[in-house]
Amino acid sequence: MRGWKWLTETPFSWRMAARVAIKAAALFFACNLVFALTYPVPALGKISVYNWLVPGRERLPYGENTAAYNLSLNSVEAMFAAHRVSQPKAADELRMFVIGDSSVWGILLENRETLAGQLNALNLQQDGRRVVAYNLGHPILSVTKDLMLLDYAMQYQPDLIVWLVTLESLPYSDQLRPPLVANNALRVRDLIRRYRLPLHPNNPALVDAQFIDYTLVGQRRALADWFRLQLYGFAWAGTGIDQVIGDYTPRSSDFEADSSWNQFPEPTDIPATVLAFELIQAGYTAAGTVPIVLVNEPIYRADGMNSDLRYNAWYPQWAYDQYRDLLAQQAALYDWTLIDLWDAIAPAQFTDSPVHLTAEGSRQVAERIAAALPLTNPE
Repeated sequence: MRGWKWLTETPFSWRMAARVAIKAAALFFACNLVFALTYPVPALGKISVYNWLVPGRERLPYGENTAAYNLSLNSVEAMFAAHRVSQPKAADELRMFVIGDSSVWGILLENRETLAGQLNALNLQQDGRRVVAYNLGHPILSVTKDLMLLDYAMQYQPDLIVWLVTLESLPYSDQLRPPLVANNALRVRDLIRRYRLPLHPNNPALVDAQFIDYTLVGQRRALADWFRLQLYGFAWAGTGIDQVIGDYTPRSSDFEADSSWNQFPEPTDIPATVLAFELIQAGYTAAGTVPIVLVNEPIYRADGMNSDLRYNAWYPQWAYDQYRDLLAQQAALYDWTLIDLWDAIAPAQFTDSPVHLTAEGSRQVAERIAAALPLTNPE
């Protein structure tokens, strides 16, 4: 009470106000300086209500619809801390990591309908251990993004990795464009150095942080995203909603008479150097002794106008056919285990893009992959 009385009875003076303002500014500056020098954001990302107060998520956080109790963020640490893969590995568990693009993450699919969910429904076993599939897919096509997530995920003790790729995930020209990649410049440069990747570490697509970006002020968005992810955990745990699935525009079946792809305006021979096969090999290096099964994921094959020129909106036939040949050559060269499912699924089982599947299509892919996995006794 004495302090309050002093405050109310002390006459206002500009000198006192200036002293208070200077002290506040000095404290604010000091806090930002200490925060920038210590940069606790990566460590903070590993702190999570998931797998503690609420269950771990079935897939990595992604999306901006608040009704889905989900969001996209750039902290790899926070993404994995929210995922059930960060739980301790069970003694009777064989861990299968499934990585890839939005088709793996499961656009327009419930968790149980995704490829990982369908693999788990098969109740696979090996040597008395349960094969547990973890959905580590993340939307946006880039094998650099896949490599970054695979490299980080190795700490969670996988026994087998299933990696789905497609032609659009491989052009070198597009590798650093995904926001998750561009906003993890230090992590990407570390990958470039460790695996000697043919990517330029100073590519302008990579977002370089300045000193101010490491302060409290500069990290306010990252901190807010981390906090929102924790808050969403409670609503998500009560509803199970991490994606709002509504009406969608079906994939196109009719196309213009256009044979262009990527940087090539017309059919030509695609050099192998245009495609990031070296990053797939880097994934095998990162995995060490853990086997990787590489899957060329199914694509939609149209039957409408100009379907004799294009398989779908993404791929003219000449480019995709060359890609399959190049992929097979690289698999033989590097001794990759490759499953080519490009035409394995009927066109009716695709939804809003050339690679997004219905639940039934996802089930069929899971069965085909399971039949080809190096398991001693799948059931």
